[in-house]
Amino acid sequence: MDQQSEPGTVFGATIPFVDHCGIEALDVRAGRTRLRLALQPEHANNLGIAHGGALCTLLDVALGTAARLQAGRPVVTLDMQTRFLAPGRGVLIAEGRVTRAGRSVIFCEAEIRDAAGDLVATATGLLKPVGERPGPA
Repeated sequence: MDQQSEPGTVFGATIPFVDHCGIEALDVRAGRTRLRLALQPEHANNLGIAHGGALCTLLDVALGTAARLQAGRPVVTLDMQTRFLAPGRGVLIAEGRVTRAGRSVIFCEAEIRDAAGDLVATATGLLKPVGERPGPA
Protein backbone atom coordinates (compact mmCIF):
# COMPACT_ATOMS: atom_id res chain seq x y z
CA MET A 1 0.00 0.00 0.00
CA ASP A 2 1.49 3.32 -1.01
CA GLN A 3 0.71 6.19 1.31
CA GLN A 4 2.39 9.40 0.23
CA SER A 5 2.61 12.24 2.72
CA GLU A 6 1.39 15.76 2.21
CA PRO A 7 4.31 18.18 1.69
CA GLY A 8 5.73 19.22 5.07
CA THR A 9 4.27 16.22 6.90
CA VAL A 10 5.39 12.73 7.82
CA PHE A 11 2.50 10.39 7.06
CA GLY A 12 0.01 13.10 8.07
CA ALA A 13 1.84 14.48 11.13
CA THR A 14 3.48 17.90 11.08
CA ILE A 15 6.87 17.50 12.78
CA PRO A 16 8.98 20.67 12.35
CA PHE A 17 12.27 19.05 13.44
CA VAL A 18 11.90 16.25 10.90
CA ASP A 19 11.27 18.81 8.17
CA HIS A 20 14.30 20.82 9.37
CA CYS A 21 16.49 17.69 9.15
CA GLY A 22 15.37 17.01 5.57
CA ILE A 23 13.74 13.65 6.27
CA GLU A 24 11.13 12.74 3.67
CA ALA A 25 8.29 10.25 4.06
CA LEU A 26 8.20 7.85 1.11
CA ASP A 27 5.47 5.28 1.69
CA VAL A 28 4.01 2.48 3.74
CA ARG A 29 4.46 -1.02 2.35
CA ALA A 30 3.53 -4.27 4.05
CA GLY A 31 3.25 -2.49 7.39
CA ARG A 32 6.66 -0.81 7.06
CA THR A 33 7.14 2.93 6.91
CA ARG A 34 9.86 4.08 4.51
CA LEU A 35 11.77 7.36 4.85
CA ARG A 36 14.55 9.05 2.89
CA LEU A 37 17.38 11.33 3.94
CA ALA A 38 19.67 12.80 1.29
CA LEU A 39 22.72 13.64 3.38
CA GLN A 40 23.94 17.23 3.18
CA PRO A 41 27.18 18.74 4.54
CA GLU A 42 25.36 19.80 7.72
CA HIS A 43 24.55 16.12 8.48
CA ALA A 44 28.26 15.21 8.62
CA ASN A 45 30.65 14.67 11.48
CA ASN A 46 34.33 15.66 11.40
CA LEU A 47 35.12 12.57 9.29
CA GLY A 48 32.74 13.64 6.52
CA ILE A 49 30.25 10.81 7.11
CA ALA A 50 26.76 10.94 8.60
CA HIS A 51 26.79 12.18 12.20
CA GLY A 52 25.47 9.61 14.67
CA GLY A 53 22.83 12.10 15.78
CA ALA A 54 21.48 12.34 12.23
CA LEU A 55 21.30 8.55 12.02
CA CYS A 56 19.61 8.33 15.44
CA THR A 57 17.06 10.92 14.38
CA LEU A 58 16.27 9.01 11.19
CA LEU A 59 15.91 5.75 13.15
CA ASP A 60 13.71 7.42 15.78
CA VAL A 61 11.41 8.83 13.10
CA ALA A 62 11.19 5.40 11.43
CA LEU A 63 10.26 3.79 14.77
CA GLY A 64 7.83 6.57 15.59
CA THR A 65 6.02 6.60 12.25
CA ALA A 66 5.46 2.84 12.38
CA ALA A 67 4.18 3.05 15.96
CA ARG A 68 1.97 6.08 15.26
CA LEU A 69 0.32 4.42 12.28
CA GLN A 70 -0.30 1.30 14.41
CA ALA A 71 -1.71 3.30 17.34
CA GLY A 72 -3.65 5.81 15.30
CA ARG A 73 -2.39 8.65 17.50
CA PRO A 74 0.89 10.36 18.47
CA VAL A 75 3.61 8.39 20.23
CA VAL A 76 6.69 9.21 22.30
CA THR A 77 9.88 7.17 22.43
CA LEU A 78 10.53 5.63 25.84
CA ASP A 79 13.67 3.68 24.92
CA MET A 80 15.81 3.21 21.81
CA GLN A 81 18.80 0.91 21.34
CA THR A 82 20.99 1.77 18.35
CA ARG A 83 23.71 -0.10 16.48
CA PHE A 84 25.99 1.70 14.00
CA LEU A 85 27.26 -0.81 11.45
CA ALA A 86 28.77 1.19 8.56
CA PRO A 87 29.43 4.81 7.58
CA GLY A 88 26.40 6.67 6.27
CA ARG A 89 26.95 8.40 2.93
CA GLY A 90 24.79 9.75 0.12
CA VAL A 91 21.09 8.94 0.20
CA LEU A 92 19.83 6.85 3.10
CA ILE A 93 16.58 4.89 3.24
CA ALA A 94 15.08 3.96 6.61
CA GLU A 95 12.33 1.47 7.31
CA GLY A 96 10.40 1.10 10.54
CA ARG A 97 8.01 -1.63 11.60
CA VAL A 98 6.01 -2.69 14.63
CA THR A 99 7.12 -6.00 16.13
CA ARG A 100 4.54 -6.13 18.92
CA ALA A 101 1.79 -3.76 20.03
CA GLY A 102 0.33 -3.84 23.52
CA ARG A 103 -2.32 -1.61 25.09
CA SER A 104 0.14 0.88 26.55
CA VAL A 105 3.43 0.34 24.65
CA ILE A 106 4.54 -0.58 21.14
CA PHE A 107 7.77 -2.42 20.28
CA CYS A 108 9.37 -1.46 16.96
CA GLU A 109 12.44 -2.10 14.83
CA ALA A 110 14.10 0.17 12.27
CA GLU A 111 17.02 0.01 9.89
CA ILE A 112 18.90 2.37 7.61
CA ARG A 113 20.43 1.29 4.30
CA ASP A 114 22.51 3.27 1.83
CA ALA A 115 21.82 3.55 -1.90
CA ALA A 116 23.71 0.29 -2.54
CA GLY A 117 21.46 -1.51 -0.04
CA ASP A 118 24.20 -1.90 2.57
CA LEU A 119 23.05 -1.82 6.19
CA VAL A 120 24.23 1.37 7.95
CA ALA A 121 22.43 1.26 11.32
CA THR A 122 19.61 -0.50 13.16
CA ALA A 123 17.50 0.25 16.21
CA THR A 124 14.86 -1.26 18.42
CA GLY A 125 12.50 0.94 20.35
CA LEU A 126 9.74 1.04 22.91
CA LEU A 127 7.14 3.71 22.16
CA LYS A 128 4.10 4.89 24.07
CA PRO A 129 0.90 6.22 22.47
CA VAL A 130 -0.21 9.57 23.93
CA GLY A 131 -3.29 11.74 23.58
CA GLU A 132 -6.82 10.60 23.02
CA ARG A 133 -7.51 7.14 21.68
CA PRO A 134 -9.27 7.12 18.33
CA GLY A 135 -13.03 6.54 18.53
CA PRO A 136 -14.80 3.53 17.05
CA ALA A 137 -14.93 3.51 13.26
